[in-house]
Amino acid sequence: MRQYEKKERKEISKIICNKCGKEIVVKNDRPEEEAFSVDYRWGYFSGKDGEKHSFDLCEACYDELLASFLIPAEIED
Repeated sequence: MRQYEKKERKEISKIICNKCGKEIVVKNDRPEEEAFSVDYRWGYFSGKDGEKHSFDLCEACYDELLASFLIPAEIED
């Protein structure tokens, strides 16, 4: 005998860059372009104790962010 359990699942319909507003289309639960996604919960020793910050950046905005660093990010191939 088979038993089934009803499960709800969220599906992403599109990704919007938080910096420039560009929409990245998602088809079949897969984005058509890459995006940089951040989900970060701040710790006790910050002014944002316990807050969770989430955002997405398109590749162009991510490149702009990296270019603004005084100390370059470590990038491996």
